[in-house]
Amino acid sequence: MADIILGIESSCDDTSAAVIRDGWLLSNVIAGQQVHKDYGGVVPELASRAHELNVVPVVSQALAKAGVKASELTAIAFTRGPGLLGSLLVGTSFAKGLSLSLDIPMVMVNHLQGHVLANFIRQEGAEDRRPSFPYLCLLVSGGNSQIVKVAGPLEYEILGQTIDDAVGEAFDKCSKILGTGYPGGPVIDRLAGLGDPERFKFARPRVPGLDYSFSGVKTSLLYFVRDGMARDPQFIEKNREDVCAGFQKTLIDILMDKLVKASAMTGIKEITIGGGVSANGGLRRRIEETGRRLGWNTYLPELKFTTDNAAMIAMAGYFRYLAGERTPLDVAPVSRLADY
Repeated sequence: MADIILGIESSCDDTSAAVIRDGWLLSNVIAGQQVHKDYGGVVPELASRAHELNVVPVVSQALAKAGVKASELTAIAFTRGPGLLGSLLVGTSFAKGLSLSLDIPMVMVNHLQGHVLANFIRQEGAEDRRPSFPYLCLLVSGGNSQIVKVAGPLEYEILGQTIDDAVGEAFDKCSKILGTGYPGGPVIDRLAGLGDPERFKFARPRVPGLDYSFSGVKTSLLYFVRDGMARDPQFIEKNREDVCAGFQKTLIDILMDKLVKASAMTGIKEITIGGGVSANGGLRRRIEETGRRLGWNTYLPELKFTTDNAAMIAMAGYFRYLAGERTPLDVAPVSRLADY
């Protein structure tokens, strides 16, 4: 009998539901929230209210697109954390109610684990190319920057992580300083492609081991633009593309330096990336170029699986369900999780 998993993701501002049958994706529906653009960032209260409006129609659409009835579901996978507490509460509460009504188990999922396993999502008509264990995952997003050693679907070791800010936050800060809008990552990536990455240089932190730091890079950019504007009020307009290109190159250099070191230290040449920043074109190209030079096997998730989505939650939940994990109904969402 097939195992059919419904995944529910509501950690930030995207409400998503997906259906997986025996590891194969049948549907993945995402409802975004445009309201946050007016504020230059996600407003938690507005996000949770939008989730309340979106969760029922999104789940209904996911089931319909998958051609699956609710009564056919085997289990419900949901994001417990990390994320915005109010948003997580909506998804968790809905999962509990559906679990009770259908008398099927729930499986809680760490949102970060979903990103780490995104390359295991299988789709009809798409290339079925998945990393072998163990592999290294460069997990980069607005809230996290980590190098994770993955020895199995449920076996994780964080080899390095940011000691202050995440790389995605650095991209957003750059966009805010330059006035290019929110979210900053896609805009900076596009503008960087039009500029000269060698023209402007920015400070790079000296952090021992495999840990990251991005706060100093942001400060370097802030002072650089401030000084430029003092000399010429039109500095940003005249140099925006080159500033983006130089800043993005600096961030990618920092990320790749530690990833190369991690591969050399562990001897692992199976390399993946995950998280929202893994959609960055410059980073994706650098991963592939470095992989060819160093003999890595590189795996890049499809762009639709780089942002928050329920397909990755359903996939992670599927592995946990097969391992016999079940989540009690008294579980509470948490904004931060200590481990995987």
